[in-house]
Amino acid sequence: MKPVSSSFPTLKRNQNTSPGEPPIYNKAAQAIGSGSSIGAILVDTGRLSLENAERILRLQIEGGKPFGDTAIELGLLTADDICFALSLQFGNLYLPASDTSLSHQLVAAYKPLSPVVEKLRTLRSQLMLRWYNAETRHNALAIMSPGRGEGRSFISANLAIVFSQLGERTLLIDANLRKPCQHHLFKLGNNAGLSGMLAGRIGTDAIVRVSSLPGLYVLPAGAVPPNPQELLGRPGFAALLQSLIRDFDIVIIDTPAAKEYDEAQTIAAGAAALILARKNRSSAPDIMELTRSLQQTRAIIVGSVLNDF
Repeated sequence: MKPVSSSFPTLKRNQNTSPGEPPIYNKAAQAIGSGSSIGAILVDTGRLSLENAERILRLQIEGGKPFGDTAIELGLLTADDICFALSLQFGNLYLPASDTSLSHQLVAAYKPLSPVVEKLRTLRSQLMLRWYNAETRHNALAIMSPGRGEGRSFISANLAIVFSQLGERTLLIDANLRKPCQHHLFKLGNNAGLSGMLAGRIGTDAIVRVSSLPGLYVLPAGAVPPNPQELLGRPGFAALLQSLIRDFDIVIIDTPAAKEYDEAQTIAAGAAALILARKNRSSAPDIMELTRSLQQTRAIIVGSVLNDF
């Protein structure tokens, strides 16, 4: 298969919030603030004892080295500990590997310094320049691809996280009413969700705030209905989407495989489309056909991404 041309960066993949109190690092982020030292952050979050912090400070002064380098040399902290503290200092909260409240496929939450997340930030920047416009409400984006297993759910979830890290009030919608995935990634229940809202059985209570990732909200797909195409094709979906577009700064929509299910294009009609291809899996003719069909329906195509993972 010939490579698929891409107007956005190639992404390489590395290998719920349940009710209750936020994790300790989330509380610490609120209490510590950006003015605290690395040592204070690590002590307050339980990663470092006060005694060891004082020991590191003494040797730091004697050796004239940064706190983090001194702590690592002493074997008292790891590079991950230092990254964690720096993230809190600069307001870029991420989750430690020991946290299991979300799936570790959410690399933007667990590995914010990894190459794949840097690529996602680049994609975010290009979208902000080419597509996002707060005044005209160009803020809804459907992640689309022809077939299964091409990474739509992975990109949708992680792109939503990096937008929320920018300070945008971000909503991730799982509009794949055939084989939903986002409730698995965010470890949410899937009884209440988009399908229930479209059927008139539940209201906006189905939208879940992800407490460990400030600014991020998820609307799961809900129970898999017998008539997903009809539900999404009714005027109620377009009206609901427009309402959510007004209520949130950014709306990211996970969609079903466009080659298999026609409702994918119905979803894209209410939002701009980002076309996704996966290296060595997606077919170039399928990508071209999806592009043509979107153009015929006058959907806005903001670009394409080649996934390499």
